[in-house]
Amino acid sequence: TRNRDLPSSVGPRQAVDNEAPPERDLHQKGWGYADTGFDFTENGNITLKGSRYPFSGMVFPQFLPWIERAVGIDINDRMEHTAKPAQDPPIRNEAFIAELSGISRHVSFTDSDRLFHGHGHTCQEVYALRYGRLHRVPDAVVWPTGHAEVERLVQLAIKHNVCLIPFGGGTSVSGALECPPDEKRMIVSVDMHRMNRILWVDKENLLVCMEAGIVGQDVKRRLEKLGLTLGHEPDSIEFSSLGGWIATRASGMRKNVYGNIDDLLIRVRMVTGVGTIDRAVEAPRVSMGPDVQQMVLGSEGTLGIITEAVLKVRPLPPETRYGSIAFPSFEAGVAFMREVALQRCAPASLRLVDNEQFQFGLALKPKATSPLAPVIEYLKRVYVTKIKGFEPSKICVATMVFEGTKEDIDVHYKKIMGLAAERGGIDGGPENGHRGYFLTFMIAYLRDFGMNYAFIAESFETSVPWTNVEALCSAVKDRIRAECKKAGVVREPFVSCRVTQTYDSGACVYFYFGFSWKGLADPVSTFTLVEEAARDEILLLGGSLSHHHGVGKHRRKWLPEQISESGVAVLQGVKAAVDPLNVFANSNLLPPPAANRSRL
Repeated sequence: TRNRDLPSSVGPRQAVDNEAPPERDLHQKGWGYADTGFDFTENGNITLKGSRYPFSGMVFPQFLPWIERAVGIDINDRMEHTAKPAQDPPIRNEAFIAELSGISRHVSFTDSDRLFHGHGHTCQEVYALRYGRLHRVPDAVVWPTGHAEVERLVQLAIKHNVCLIPFGGGTSVSGALECPPDEKRMIVSVDMHRMNRILWVDKENLLVCMEAGIVGQDVKRRLEKLGLTLGHEPDSIEFSSLGGWIATRASGMRKNVYGNIDDLLIRVRMVTGVGTIDRAVEAPRVSMGPDVQQMVLGSEGTLGIITEAVLKVRPLPPETRYGSIAFPSFEAGVAFMREVALQRCAPASLRLVDNEQFQFGLALKPKATSPLAPVIEYLKRVYVTKIKGFEPSKICVATMVFEGTKEDIDVHYKKIMGLAAERGGIDGGPENGHRGYFLTFMIAYLRDFGMNYAFIAESFETSVPWTNVEALCSAVKDRIRAECKKAGVVREPFVSCRVTQTYDSGACVYFYFGFSWKGLADPVSTFTLVEEAARDEILLLGGSLSHHHGVGKHRRKWLPEQISESGVAVLQGVKAAVDPLNVFANSNLLPPPAANRSRL
């Protein structure tokens, strides 16, 4: 380990004026903004409240009939939230607290701050917030303002045997932010949001240095003002942070051009229990033995606190264009996706949704504003189903985002449409592509809306070789339906999938599933059993444990068989070397070492 200032003396650095990030009033019992969510209008239609999104304020007249018919939601089953979920009283280390005031000016012991930092956004956690309890939450929250402050905080925690859990955007869907229930030491949540600066940009070498607490949408907005883009756009870009991306090996919707976070990362600083891990240069590639920075990627808060990083950027593309393609079947769509990957001609974003998600998207069409719109929609349906012969129950759709000059996009678009036509695809137009891309940001809001009416749902992902994509999608859907029936779920669950990121040898597949919990004594336990059975099926068919959500606590029981016992020993050895007192005791990836459990 070595301590040095991350901005080195090499290269033409440009300082950046960092405006304060906008205040974000976030929902306390669910996803996203407090002023945004799906609800009913006075005349009984469903609308999206608020004004933050392209769909805000719009009415979706087809959505209520669809959710009643397709997923079994009964609007008469409105569930009342508990006023405030119960939580255990805090554990206080008075010696630590006394010295903490000399390190940080931003500390909170309030129940509301503790609760907010004690969970992520799995459906199990949201259910507990609304209808149950979170047994163990942080005992305090601290907001550091710089790397040096984090170093002092870690040393103080070591001195007084206090646990630290890093907190970025709070968007985890792996249980990573849950506090270990049997932890007897004081737990402090280290919220990185005040470390949100762009420290410098280097336009000649196309590099940017940022603090780890900066949120994705702020990265995007600030770099665009400089004519640059990082290009990393996960579904959670509005709320997730740079540090969280690195800690989970995140992936984004435009990875085909920009790569995943591990492709973008050049240099990273992480404060551990024995000092700061760093690298001396910002070279594009190095051969200096095993890459220590790779241990930072995916470490999920178990080894230290990520404070700063240098990443690649690119000039802002002059034009962005959306598109969509309709295919007669999922099989045809997958064949198209594979050919695009093999020819390495994918646009910035290319995602294929199955028929279930296609029908879901149709139901979320806003009310038409033009009197001609129904006529146009009718003619489109006639063309697709009667003239082209597509069966409505088999249609699937690919959505696309192209970037570049107008001329480059024209050529690229023509090539892609040619590959689609060879597999029966037809142009679905830019409007559906644009709507499909931004509907991604609505999924979590819709999940929380469903939970208001006794419908529990979640997404999970995997990566799999091309030869297994179709078989895996089919088998996992069948397994979820069978497990729900076995568990006593009365109504058939909603299950869908989409192929999102593509590679030469395979693809990322996302699943969405949910069911009505009417009649179930413990819907969360039932959901967890079904979800774990689906994960077993994925692994049986050659899928990965996770493509980009990470392991957390929800998937850690499968990790040893996925990385081998020798791999586990390597992780345990690194943990023991950089965190010998288990200060970073969130218990992600692996259970706490036996030697440290005895200290609890």
